Amino acid sequence: LAMASQTVITVQPQFSVAQQPGEWQTGLLDCCSDCGVCLCGTFCFLCLDCQVAGDMDECCLCGSSVAMRTLYRTRYNIPGSILGDFCTIWWCGQCSLCQLKRDINRRRALGIF
Repeated sequence: LAMASQTVITVQPQFSVAQQPGEWQTGLLDCCSDCGVCLCGTFCFLCLDCQVAGDMDECCLCGSSVAMRTLYRTRYNIPGSILGDFCTIWWCGQCSLCQLKRDINRRRALGIF
């Protein structure tokens, strides 16, 4: 019997599109740009946390996690790092969650969420 030579594919062809770097719709400390989100984040952090998680189709109470912030940044090609996300959440947890919710709201209004 003669064995037919088989080519082993080790790398799959991929279609890649150069994505433009994204950016946050509001800054980390732009609380006054949406006072409703700011008040909710200040006085009912867990409610806002669950809203953000729900917006992203994730389990409740995941909204303020490093993984959620990193996932969101990656989805919209926003520059940053996991370490940066960790530090932002560690030192500015409420502001970080409010920024994420404001960004979701603005992208939803623009039809890009």
